[in-house]
Amino acid sequence: MAIPTLHEIMFPLLRFCQDGNEHSRKELVESLSDHFQLSDEERQKRLPSGSMTYLYNRLGWAKLGLLKAGLITSPKRGIYKITNEGGKLINSGISDLDSKYLYDNYASFREWKGQTSTGITENTDESIESTIAPQELIEISHKKINDELSEEILESIKDCSPDFFERLVVKLLQAMGYGHNLTDAGQVKGGVGDGGIDGIIDEDKLGLDQIYIQAKRWQGSVGSPEIQKFIGALTSHGARKGVFITTSHFTNDAKKVADSTYGTANLVLIDGHELSKRMIEHNVGVNIVDTYHVKRIDNDFFNDEIY
Repeated sequence: MAIPTLHEIMFPLLRFCQDGNEHSRKELVESLSDHFQLSDEERQKRLPSGSMTYLYNRLGWAKLGLLKAGLITSPKRGIYKITNEGGKLINSGISDLDSKYLYDNYASFREWKGQTSTGITENTDESIESTIAPQELIEISHKKINDELSEEILESIKDCSPDFFERLVVKLLQAMGYGHNLTDAGQVKGGVGDGGIDGIIDEDKLGLDQIYIQAKRWQGSVGSPEIQKFIGALTSHGARKGVFITTSHFTNDAKKVADSTYGTANLVLIDGHELSKRMIEHNVGVNIVDTYHVKRIDNDFFNDEIY
């Protein structure tokens, strides 16, 4: 049998999880390989880059769609479990599942698609390839890969300690050019008696100004009270610049409070989406595994007048 597409994987993946137990990605790969009766060659067939098998890659995309629709959950990194909503779908009598069904029936999936939308209807891989120029398809695929990587980054951060997260945000700011990567240009200050400040980093090479950091490794939203506390901490330290970084998101009230500091202090809010995006952009916590070169013809080379 041919290696299944990500849409062909979705329903069997959800059905395998219907026992309510936690399952690893390795378990899911093995069960799907058996379900689709894949040969050893099909089970081991890898992407052209060699980075992973086709099935492992497609399972990742199918899993992400089910997560975004709220049909499965990930209680910890690399572990997946069906939700009550997923159980209801299994018992509804449905026997097939794809992105279109998820889009039509689950608001959380539509919201996620809205955030990552390219403005193109994506029902099947074939429909994409028939309507988009090859280079555009590469760029869309690259964005999708980074979207999944972003989710993995946030899952990994949530499994780490608060102390690790505080060190991570200082390292990220250094990678972005603050402190110029000098060993003494970024400090972690978190812990008992930190005065509401988790870190400090020099804004310039000479250390003429500093940026104060608050880092919250949270699941829930960050509201206005937390922002007001941070502003109070900045004031008590005589600081004019601060950045509040969280793995979750900020409420509208929190954003309004941050905006109200303009003129007295510069306060920047970075939510989980922006955090993971910056980590990918500046190669913090990620490795480059593949590089594709898109080439075009050199017209000067074929101009025989230059020879």
